[in-house]
Amino acid sequence: MNEGHQTARLIDAHDVLLLDLDGVVYLGKLPVAFAAESLAQAAAAGIHIAYVTNNASRTPEVVAEHLCEFGLAVAAHDVVTSAQAGARLVAELVEPGSRVLAVGGEGVRAALEQRGFDVVHSAEQEPVAVLQGYGVDVSWRDLAEAAYAICAGAIHVATNTDLTVPTARGRAPGNGTLVAAVVSATGVVPHVAGKPESALMLESIERMQAKSALMVGDRLDTDIEAACRLSMPSLLVLTGVTDVDTLFKAPAHQRPSFVCADLRGLLEPYPLVSVVEGRAQCRDWVFEYQGSGINCTSQGGDRIDGIRAAAALCWWGADHQLAIDVESLVNLFNSLVRL
Repeated sequence: MNEGHQTARLIDAHDVLLLDLDGVVYLGKLPVAFAAESLAQAAAAGIHIAYVTNNASRTPEVVAEHLCEFGLAVAAHDVVTSAQAGARLVAELVEPGSRVLAVGGEGVRAALEQRGFDVVHSAEQEPVAVLQGYGVDVSWRDLAEAAYAICAGAIHVATNTDLTVPTARGRAPGNGTLVAAVVSATGVVPHVAGKPESALMLESIERMQAKSALMVGDRLDTDIEAACRLSMPSLLVLTGVTDVDTLFKAPAHQRPSFVCADLRGLLEPYPLVSVVEGRAQCRDWVFEYQGSGINCTSQGGDRIDGIRAAAALCWWGADHQLAIDVESLVNLFNSLVRL
């Protein structure tokens, strides 16, 4: 995290927020608590916001309309989908106007048509590429057509490979689960456009003309890793799929620069998180590595500060090849929070 450095507010250090959607702004059709009002305040402060989603099922216009229902001022141009990045990737691999098989929601078809491709829905139409994205109505027949086309020589491009997607009812199978089925049938590993690959991120940065962007997401293996690959600062919010245990175990290439409970953290002074010789501190929370275990002192500070300090200690331990019992640390932390 921001060891040795402290900002006043996160939005004060960045000109553009690259914002994931599922698990950050909404869960299904429902808004995440405090998301809309926090983003409205950030926009009022002059911060540009791009909504960058691995979910390829909907068009940017439909996504923008959904966000406007929460009271946000969002245009289609502000929404960057993995379907758009996937269509851009297809354009780099095949001739203009080629036949491309679309698998997924309306967003996949629309992105391909915007790039001038001849969109088809059957392998019998001899497509030269397959763009596979998420769609709630994707069926076995759709996956079979993709497999037939790929086995016949079509290039396979996946919008993203998220294994799960957060919904209001919990985690559901994501596009990565469906892509895995096609890969299992064909033996062909696809090109991938979405996070953590860089195509979607670069499309977003270019469109927003960002000079100092901050990636904001809820997943370590997509949002945060994508930022790490581009040496970009990132904020993890704990409103989606990442829990404390997963955060503490994060490998170096999936560690966020900042951690907040929700998007309100964008507007609050971010505290210093320091780690010195096995002693991690964030405001009132202090965790110390003592070889045989972890000692913690807390004066009743905010839970999120404890998470920041504990995560920093775990990462310090991993980097120094020390055996920190993460499960015991999680249990210790939870017991202190309940006091």
